[in-house]
Amino acid sequence: MASSDLLAEPAAIASPTRVNDFSIQVATVNGSGSQTANLVLLRSIFQMGVPVSGKNLFPSNIAGLPTWYTIRANRHGYIARKKEIDLLVAMNPETAQEDVRSLEAGGAVVYDETLKLDQVRSDLAFYPVPFDKIVAEVCPDARLRRLVRNMIYDGVLSRLLGIDLAEMDKALTRQMKKKAKALALNLAALQAGFTYASEHFADRPVPFAVSRMAQTRGLILIEGNEAAALGCLMAGVTVVAWYPITPSSSLCETLIDYLRKYRMDPETGKATFAVVQAEDEIAALGMVVGASWAGARSMTSTSGPGISLMSEFSGLAYYAELPAVIFDVQRVGPSTGLPTRTAQGDIAFAAGLSHGDTKHILLLPASVGECYSMSIEAFDLAERFQTPIFVMTDLDLGMNNWMAEPFPYPEAPLDRGKVLTPEVLQAIGEWGRYKDVDGDGIPYRTLPGQFGPSFFTRGSGHNAKAQYSEKTDDYTDNIDRLLRKFETARTYVPQPEIDQQAEARIGIIGYGTSHWAIVESRDQLRDESGVETSYLRIRAYPFTPEIGEFIDAHDRIYVVEQNRDGQMAGLLRQELAGSQIAKLTSVRHYNGLPIDARSVTQEIRAHEARMAMPPETSPEDAIVGAEEAV
Repeated sequence: MASSDLLAEPAAIASPTRVNDFSIQVATVNGSGSQTANLVLLRSIFQMGVPVSGKNLFPSNIAGLPTWYTIRANRHGYIARKKEIDLLVAMNPETAQEDVRSLEAGGAVVYDETLKLDQVRSDLAFYPVPFDKIVAEVCPDARLRRLVRNMIYDGVLSRLLGIDLAEMDKALTRQMKKKAKALALNLAALQAGFTYASEHFADRPVPFAVSRMAQTRGLILIEGNEAAALGCLMAGVTVVAWYPITPSSSLCETLIDYLRKYRMDPETGKATFAVVQAEDEIAALGMVVGASWAGARSMTSTSGPGISLMSEFSGLAYYAELPAVIFDVQRVGPSTGLPTRTAQGDIAFAAGLSHGDTKHILLLPASVGECYSMSIEAFDLAERFQTPIFVMTDLDLGMNNWMAEPFPYPEAPLDRGKVLTPEVLQAIGEWGRYKDVDGDGIPYRTLPGQFGPSFFTRGSGHNAKAQYSEKTDDYTDNIDRLLRKFETARTYVPQPEIDQQAEARIGIIGYGTSHWAIVESRDQLRDESGVETSYLRIRAYPFTPEIGEFIDAHDRIYVVEQNRDGQMAGLLRQELAGSQIAKLTSVRHYNGLPIDARSVTQEIRAHEARMAMPPETSPEDAIVGAEEAV
């Protein structure tokens, strides 16, 4: 069925109260084929020019357990998770009543009519749909009905919310263009849902609507893992060693597809790259380190449990000074934790991964654009500093779709760092693998098969010439030089982004995906409480001097992050002076859901209320005052 064959839209359903400002939650069962319908819904709104974001909350176990997909549409461009759900699509009998009870008054529910959810509450708008009857009419093969059933709610929502059905057709065709039979069945289900809503809900008021805008013109939708894979490709990666683990697997899987498409020798047809699925994460990083020693640009991707296993080889690469790029797509721990939930819980762990005195460089992307650009930058930094570089994303960024400007093609040449050449050797006179010639802590390396003496490297005690040594002076000289190298990195890593308001006495520090909630929270604090805030987003570790200056310029600093223990605040305290440390207050979010703006706003307002209490205020009164502020 082509777009021109779709039913023409009748007169609009009763005027909505909120246009391009609401959230939709689709509650289904894992393995029911809802992903296609959800992505079609997300992309259709995006194609109408409305800023959107999509969050997938899925179980870690086998098919049959509850799953939720949340779409936020917001005309102001807010794309953090919204705490409140406005419109529920209830398709899972096991969670339906609980999902309905969680809504605030004035919301809407599209549901399978057999669930009788209109009897649960009277302060919501209900839209019952006979899904089984409709799908039986459009899909004669009973075995396939489960796979097209969900497309019916897309058709219903198209009619209810005013989403152009042609845009749904376009999005669906894009999703299934290589599957003609499946496309035809899903188009029929989409049309059937639209027709049913037109015939049965035309006289029912709808609280929400989508109206065309132009705010997504020129933008793309892409997952963070895919963006990072593109960055690795552009950075010239040639060796990938990995072990599958949620939520990082799609990064390497996507990269493999790109390599097979773009990295085949046109004359021989053979691959110009190597990909190895190792037996575990320890072996994966060992392969990366070995390939980097030989001169290849090498990487791996993993999550928290894999990072744990990589500690020994990360220490070897740090001390022997070998490049490696490690993507940590963070999830909830400890241990297996909640493997399909998001967190920023590996920050402190990755920063010092190994035993002894170790400090690693961390890159902290907040967007899919930075997943791409920082992936490229990670390989340059790894070779410039001859050390592991950790790119710290999270499940929310890695596995969900985000809007972005199209990625630029990299123009700068690859930075291979300090590689020994005849000219360099003549200039320095005497070469030692671990000799600090330039005072920046970074030695010159050689690559096997190229110019220079035999390449030595050691993970045990060594002197400047890479000779085995247990002399105390050799050890301290080496470990101090490594720290000097880390200090040099402060001027090379991505610098923080700062929005400093002249009148603001309150500063907020954040990083990674917390950024999107902070942006919205700042507007809430200003519009609802008249509180102006400044904001600094950390983009890398080691920290730069601007952070201390930012703290000095404000009376109080709130450090927002997604872990229980305030790990970023802890790293900051290691480097700050006493008066600066006293200004820090942690705002922590660690329930596994992506952080939302309202939670940040409420915690900051509550703390500000406590700070405003007179010194003699009792703890009980302080609690009451804080609750009133929230």
